[in-house]
Amino acid sequence: MIDAPTPVTATTPTLESFADGGIAIVVGATGGIGRAFVHHLKASNRFSKVLEYARATVPSLDFTDPESIAICAKDAAGQATQSGRKIRLVIDATGYLHDEAFQPEKSLRQIDADYMAKQFQINAIGPALLMKHFCPLLPRDGKSVFATLSAKVGSIGDNRMGGWYGYRAAKAALNQLVKCTAIEIGRSKRDAICIALHPGTVDTGLSGPFAKSGLNVQSPQQATANMLTVIDGLDARQTGGFFAYDGQELPW
Repeated sequence: MIDAPTPVTATTPTLESFADGGIAIVVGATGGIGRAFVHHLKASNRFSKVLEYARATVPSLDFTDPESIAICAKDAAGQATQSGRKIRLVIDATGYLHDEAFQPEKSLRQIDADYMAKQFQINAIGPALLMKHFCPLLPRDGKSVFATLSAKVGSIGDNRMGGWYGYRAAKAALNQLVKCTAIEIGRSKRDAICIALHPGTVDTGLSGPFAKSGLNVQSPQQATANMLTVIDGLDARQTGGFFAYDGQELPW
């Protein structure tokens, strides 16, 4: 557990642990959580630029097109060089749980190869390519963070109910990728932090339909304020960790 208190409102965190004037990046910036991250990052006045990437942006970033990820990273590097600013924060706000064709599996009988492949493409392979291209852009000195949205159901140690095979497995894979990346980038960027974040149940098209009565359902503005408060309270000793929106460190 980190020392930062859990916000009870959607008040924008001050993000005082970051140097003024850096660049923040949000991937998945057009989604409900992504838009809320962009709002808070701009409102904080901590960063000189907040770069937004998604399938609908220019340049476009699409996890089904690996080259688009490299192009967006090159764009971000160019903007950093041109402005003389350092990239201090990269947030991956992407995720996939269900769509018109597929719903989370309730039993082994429902496992589908195409659905599972899509889970891994969006929830593990895509973020891995983000880490490949964006983590090298973080500065060698001073706090910087790469944060990706995982999910508590991706915790193997916390799994008590089973089900949701593809989503759980892809998020568990993502957590391992985060840990590996944290170890590697920590060798040359000692102040850099690479973490997985559980946003909680958020009122969006992804998790909203599965919210159960009695759960703490947050708005995107509340959830992102909470997660940014967690990010603000972390230091390099906690890189490679898996944290919930309230600061709790989750089991693998």
